[in-house]
Amino acid sequence: MSRILGPDDIEQGIVALAAAIRERTAGKAIALVGIRSRGDEVAERLCNRLAEDDRELELGVLDISLYRDDYEHLHENPKLQESDIPFTVDGAHIILVDDVLFTGRTIRAALDALSDYGRPAKVELAVLIDRGHREMPVQPDYVGIHLETSRLDHVLVSLEAADGEDKIEIVEKNPG
Repeated sequence: MSRILGPDDIEQGIVALAAAIRERTAGKAIALVGIRSRGDEVAERLCNRLAEDDRELELGVLDISLYRDDYEHLHENPKLQESDIPFTVDGAHIILVDDVLFTGRTIRAALDALSDYGRPAKVELAVLIDRGHREMPVQPDYVGIHLETSRLDHVLVSLEAADGEDKIEIVEKNPG
């Protein structure tokens, strides 16, 4: 059994994220860093929304493939993609952006990867979807969509640039 959220739900999530970031950062300089893959597209959409503000706004992309703690358990070799952080990380207010927050392990890897670029003044986390079930002490600062899921469910995010359409599919798995 599965549930599907569509383009309107995703757009509402992006709007909610942008509004929360706008409210809490109040025109201060920020840098959005999207985690490949799909977090980078969410970051780009957020950047487009926040570009309307009168503020210094930077955008970067972070590939965490080599920082994952499940590297040896992957069924195939990870596809390495380039990170692109065209600004100075030292002293910056960074908002890491990802599509789905689940166990927290991706964010742990992203923090490790980001530290190779410098020492930010502050790092916050924005996620399009928070589905719960943490294994690490990681909580988002900004959430677009809260999803109630069971631990075994799969949350599959498709975004226009990467996949040709905007949708979120929740595939429910029954234990046993």
